Amino acid sequence: MNIIVQKYGGSSLSTPDKFLALAREIAKRSERDDRLVLVVSAMGDTTNNLVALVRELSSNPPAREMDMLLASGEQVSIALMAIALHKCGIDAISFTGSQVGIKTSPAHTRARVTGVDTSKVGAELDKGRVVIVAGFQGVTESNDVTTLGRGGSDISAVALAVALGAQRLEKFTDRDGVFTADPRIHPGAHRVPHLSYEEMLEMSHSGAKILHPRSVFFAMKYGLPILVRKSLGHGAGTLIDKGERRMEEPLLSGVTHDASVAKVSVYKVPDKPGMAYKILKVLTDQEIPVDMIVQSTTESAVNDISFTISKSDLNRAVELLQAASGDVEGIEVRASPNVALVSLVGLGIRTNAGIITRMFQALSEKQINIQMIATTDVRISCIIDEASVEEAVRTIAQTFDL
Repeated sequence: MNIIVQKYGGSSLSTPDKFLALAREIAKRSERDDRLVLVVSAMGDTTNNLVALVRELSSNPPAREMDMLLASGEQVSIALMAIALHKCGIDAISFTGSQVGIKTSPAHTRARVTGVDTSKVGAELDKGRVVIVAGFQGVTESNDVTTLGRGGSDISAVALAVALGAQRLEKFTDRDGVFTADPRIHPGAHRVPHLSYEEMLEMSHSGAKILHPRSVFFAMKYGLPILVRKSLGHGAGTLIDKGERRMEEPLLSGVTHDASVAKVSVYKVPDKPGMAYKILKVLTDQEIPVDMIVQSTTESAVNDISFTISKSDLNRAVELLQAASGDVEGIEVRASPNVALVSLVGLGIRTNAGIITRMFQALSEKQINIQMIATTDVRISCIIDEASVEEAVRTIAQTFDL
């Protein structure tokens, strides 16, 4: 019998009625031959509410204790899901990440999966039970609870699916698949029936909230197909896999946006070898991810370096850079929090230079200024003013009929 892993997000689990509705659908599915493993997130806004509670106590809580607290949200969900399934006549059992042996690195609040022990899950599946596993969490070799970072339930689901040799992962959301743009911004957006791992990875990195980028990379590494579908719906969804090779016509997948980024600029950096390394190492040593790095050289033997980071890391990053400025005389650090990232994604970008000029022309006609540009084989990304992001998404989508 095939093993199918299903992932349910918090929006699908926000009320008891939604638990029961899902349980009824899962009960219909379990009557077939498939063996089901469910990976669930915390209910609705539970994680945000827990973070808000912490902020009332401390601006710098111990990371270990944050993991202990945040992991509790998924524990509520797995128990409620099991109770709902039992009410529908389905034998189900719930487990935390540590109970099923999801082993992780010791990096609290941003741990990485190092291994999965499938023996307990396999034994319960052999008994005919639906197994429910808490996403987002694991345990270190020393039995400390860890979390995988926001959106980490996707990573849990892929890790379990790979370890169990599942036929595929089914990710359930509030829309029937991946769309060419956010329908809330561009009502004309349409569903994309098929994406390659590379396209989905670029969309995830550039703001699409469908799948965590690490989960897409994990699935790509092991060739695990992912079907993104609507909860309580019967649409076709979007299949993500190795992708088929199309003809030479440009193939564009969609427009994404991310308003959670900020820009940091470091001015008057001496034009000497190793200076960029010295500046960025200050941040990477503190595990602050850096993206979209642009360096410009002036005639006065100094450089300006700009890069993007998460808005949530901005204040800390600026403090670290200013504290380190004494080691590099004369540099100035400026923060730009009111920016956003907008990206055009598609396999056709790598072979059609005209796409870039059409995109930039469309933005210029709307008087949208581009502050930074970055490209890959599958993506063109721009940093723009945050106030213009919705207009930029609509403009690009309409320009390319997305």
